[in-house]
Amino acid sequence: MKVRAILALWLAGGLFGQVKIEQRPRPAPKQEAPRGANIRVDTTLILVPVAVNDPLNRPVSGLEQENFRLFEDKIEQKIRTFAMDDEPVAVGLVFDTSGSMGDKLSRSRMAAKEFFHISNPEDEFFLVEFDNSPRLVVPLTADTGTIEGHLAFSRSKGSTALLDAIYLALHEMKHSKKNKKALLIISDGGDNHSRYSEKEVTNLVRESDVLIYSIGVFGGGGSPEEFGGPALLTKVSEQTGGRLFEANAVELPDIAKKIGIELRNRYILGYSPQAQVRDGKYHRIEVKMVPPRGLPKLSAHWRLGYNAPVE
Repeated sequence: MKVRAILALWLAGGLFGQVKIEQRPRPAPKQEAPRGANIRVDTTLILVPVAVNDPLNRPVSGLEQENFRLFEDKIEQKIRTFAMDDEPVAVGLVFDTSGSMGDKLSRSRMAAKEFFHISNPEDEFFLVEFDNSPRLVVPLTADTGTIEGHLAFSRSKGSTALLDAIYLALHEMKHSKKNKKALLIISDGGDNHSRYSEKEVTNLVRESDVLIYSIGVFGGGGSPEEFGGPALLTKVSEQTGGRLFEANAVELPDIAKKIGIELRNRYILGYSPQAQVRDGKYHRIEVKMVPPRGLPKLSAHWRLGYNAPVE
């Protein structure tokens, strides 16, 4: 009966944007996981936010601790704390206005608008635009209308300094006091005018606690930089536990909503490494799913690792 009930709930999920699984009653956990947007490291506990999706790419909520297995440097770790994260979020919109965007700007504005429509009153945002160089156009604010108003007058011109824009946005994010932080990049991914290298920005992304999602507005470009756009956005996003969504005009509203829902519904797995070393080295993390009976294979997205502290 339990398997049938869970399976029925999963099939019913096709009628909604998010899959939910009925949880059986269980005792309250002895230790509640502290909340946060990305991997947090202290002397004893590492917190790993994880997003879970079904085969139709819908967020899955209602899972329990036993549905996850967690590894550090290929050694399985005991999950000591488990919680569902739903805190207010600070989001930096990194918006491409370079010449390669052209008539893609209207689609980009649509994506931003849809994302803002599902924001919470406690959320805050800022806007970084970029062409030849990045610029902070709207500092941190709870007023999304200010950002939308500015985007309405954006024009496409110049070269593409995407890596510099990510660098600037990560710097601006340090001014937010929110625990949960994220960047939403809307771009074709082509970079041909940045001062910072891909390696420098990748290292900065790896060291930050900021989740990165990208909406790739591709098509119409013929330069080598634009052909490499999807790979660059994928690399930057997946390093943090986010991902790249490729967009067209029809899918834009759904893509923006999926990102908003996934951003606000992440599991937090906490563990203490079996071999705690303060070596300053990068330690890789892997999460494996153990779906409840009756459900199909589930996919997980998480930050791929962390730099250990140094004594």
